Amino acid sequence: MINKHLVGTAAALGALVAGALTTAQPASADTDLFGHHTRHHGYVASEAVLSNEALARASRALVSSARAHGNQRVTMVVMDRSGVIRLVVRTVQAGPQTYESAKRKAYTAVAFGRPTSALAGNETVKQIPGTLVLPGGVPVLYQGFPIAGIGVGGAPDGRIDEAIADDVLAAVRG
Repeated sequence: MINKHLVGTAAALGALVAGALTTAQPASADTDLFGHHTRHHGYVASEAVLSNEALARASRALVSSARAHGNQRVTMVVMDRSGVIRLVVRTVQAGPQTYESAKRKAYTAVAFGRPTSALAGNETVKQIPGTLVLPGGVPVLYQGFPIAGIGVGGAPDGRIDEAIADDVLAAVRG
């Protein structure tokens, strides 16, 4: 369900591909925010991300859940912790505004580690560019830390968007 990959400079990634870091063991292991042992050569750290299999399950769950909630015309965006969009899925006839709504909900959910509906009264969050505190965004937590956000936009009621996002989250977890 969760993939761990190395993130670092182009040199570090080049060395990894060349095999230079695949067998090297650190002299003393440090732990990261998740308590995992990491390789610290001054430029490489470990990060948890959603696997491709989890993203495929998310795609199928969106279509199924949108259909089950009255054939909703929605868009889903899955964004990782660094702000990279990993997946976009649109149902048939979803409007062009649904993408921006879904993207901003995913961003807000991963940035604050809470469902967007739980942030509705937070005036500070509303002032941050790129956020959207309408229902429909849920975080994906790994060991209590947000590693991704799922945003759904386009249903006539945000509670429907959030119900669909919750269904997708359940599918991601397997």
